[in-house]
Amino acid sequence: MMLSPAHRFRDIERKPEYLRPEKCVPPPRPGPAGAMWFIRDGCGIACAAVTWFLVLYAEFVVLFVMLVPSGDYAYSVVNGIVFNLLAFLALASHCRAMLTDPGAVPKGNATKEFIESLQLKPGQVVYKCPKCCSIKPDRAHHCSVCKRCIRKMDHHCPWVNNCVGENNQKYFVLFTMYIALISLHALVMVGFHFLHCFEEDWTKCSSFSPPATVILLILLCFEALLFLIFTSVMFGTQVHSICTDETGIEQLKKEERRWAKKTKWMNMKAVFGHPFSLGWASPFATPDHGKADPYQYVV
Repeated sequence: MMLSPAHRFRDIERKPEYLRPEKCVPPPRPGPAGAMWFIRDGCGIACAAVTWFLVLYAEFVVLFVMLVPSGDYAYSVVNGIVFNLLAFLALASHCRAMLTDPGAVPKGNATKEFIESLQLKPGQVVYKCPKCCSIKPDRAHHCSVCKRCIRKMDHHCPWVNNCVGENNQKYFVLFTMYIALISLHALVMVGFHFLHCFEEDWTKCSSFSPPATVILLILLCFEALLFLIFTSVMFGTQVHSICTDETGIEQLKKEERRWAKKTKWMNMKAVFGHPFSLGWASPFATPDHGKADPYQYVV
């Protein structure tokens, strides 16, 4: 079997005689059903905490600097409900992306017994990760932070302290979408509030002093603009990756396509669930990824 250069230089051991199952200890006993997935990475935990802090800072400024002091009751109620709903969905999506197993391959399963149970055909190629001693399904890659092989790994995101993979890509996409929406909403409200304060007395448009009000609004404006650009680009990149059914790592390594090509709509349903419903926009709806065999080898 001829292998492309990208395929040949993957960090794997290709031939059965190099699998060396005797070097793999039996996999550890699985944890209790429903055990929470959490990566103990200091940088990732700090980034996740900063994400929550920035969302809560925006919440504080929107409520106590702009909406509560406003004399327009309807304006305050409508914008307060919309902003809080989007912020809640953004943080819920962040939690699901962070605490969901992204599609980790069982660790240390490259044992002699497991390889024999696969009943491989002559000439069939399997892949072993030398780092976590796992038999890898096609399209799985090893993450040096999670220390696991992840199915359909797109990238490791420190902002959610987790890999973005087969099982949590939906939540990551929703997180970027809702952060972009609340950032845009905050920018619009900041613009209207500045106009209101210029037209009215600055001491009446906020519960804080004019200098404090200006500083808080400028910081929120800077934060919202930065996050709007970043998450909008990430959202567009993720949607394009889903539609083309090619992960970020596969695009970066220019790996040869060895999987069946599907329509864009089918690819979207594979990530967000079957069939199309309002659950696509909900971080609380777990998508049905189907019953595809995770161990699909290339002959």
